[in-house]
Amino acid sequence: MLPTEHRLRRRQDFAAAVRRGRRAGRPLLVVHFRSGLTSKNTDPHAPGESAPPARAGFVVSKAVGGAVVRNLVKRRLRHLMRDRLDHFPAGSLVVVRALPGAGEAGHDQLARDLDTAVQRLLGGVPR
Repeated sequence: MLPTEHRLRRRQDFAAAVRRGRRAGRPLLVVHFRSGLTSKNTDPHAPGESAPPARAGFVVSKAVGGAVVRNLVKRRLRHLMRDRLDHFPAGSLVVVRALPGAGEAGHDQLARDLDTAVQRLLGGVPR
């Protein structure tokens, strides 16, 4: 589970990451990334003057499957992102959008696609 300070909740934050950020697509998911923001009021969870942590949100539509399948995919993605959030700069916004094939994919396949997309966004793997 992601700690509260690492969760993306506001619609404006999701929109900023998706519309103004970079993205990397894989067969099972698309990762949208907006690097650290300087505005203090972008993170309602940040205490005082400290830099806000990287935050992640997830989009899993009905195209992925029924409610049970969607919740399973969200839980898997949250668990995978928990270990990868420290790779992102402070204040970053990350949105992981599951594609229809994610419902049938295993944990290892999701992890592989997520790792590849994150490395591409952070400059580790060329297109």
